[in-house]
Amino acid sequence: MAAFIIWTVMGVLFIIMGIVDIFSKKQKAFGFWANAQTLKMEDVKAYNRALGILWIVYGIILILLGLPLLQGDNSPGVIITILGTMFEAIAAMAVYVVVIEKKYRKK
Repeated sequence: MAAFIIWTVMGVLFIIMGIVDIFSKKQKAFGFWANAQTLKMEDVKAYNRALGILWIVYGIILILLGLPLLQGDNSPGVIITILGTMFEAIAAMAVYVVVIEKKYRKK
């Protein structure tokens, strides 16, 4: 149960980060990659909104992937959590690079 609570808190933090991105008044593009410079974007507000939606979806799916943690210790369902999280992270990176960055990057 403790693992699921911690897992859910992390998912909620991603959702909060997405909400902050969507409703930000700043004219500065939020970053996706850790410790990397954000590229110049054509429409910063639309870029931040798209990135915020990505983070919210990521957080919701992360929480759902944590549901097998409720089965307790040594549950075979935890493999769904582990592999699902790996594939979710890869999918989020792909969506960012192929869709969001490509659409909003200054040419």
